[in-house]
Amino acid sequence: MPHSSNTPAVITQHLIIRGHVQGVGYRWSMVQAAQQRGVQGWVRNCRDGSVEALATGPQDAVQSLIEWAHQGPPHARVDVVEARIVTAPSETLPGFVQRETV
Repeated sequence: MPHSSNTPAVITQHLIIRGHVQGVGYRWSMVQAAQQRGVQGWVRNCRDGSVEALATGPQDAVQSLIEWAHQGPPHARVDVVEARIVTAPSETLPGFVQRETV
């Protein structure tokens, strides 16, 4: 009997994106990309010039967003995307939002 599941596995990934990723619309574009994929979470600039994000959703959708993160918007230059699986946040994430710089 084939295995079928109505609810795909949900994962949470913490991302650090390094390169020329600030001042190029990276966060705004990531919000759009995440919303298109049905991924919840947040993205924010860091004072060291990197962008940090937390993405929660079906594994294939989160993986698709990580693949997008390696490219980013047209004017970005992404050097490195560090992604690691973390435990889901205890807070309920209302969609995918931009947060204040840290």
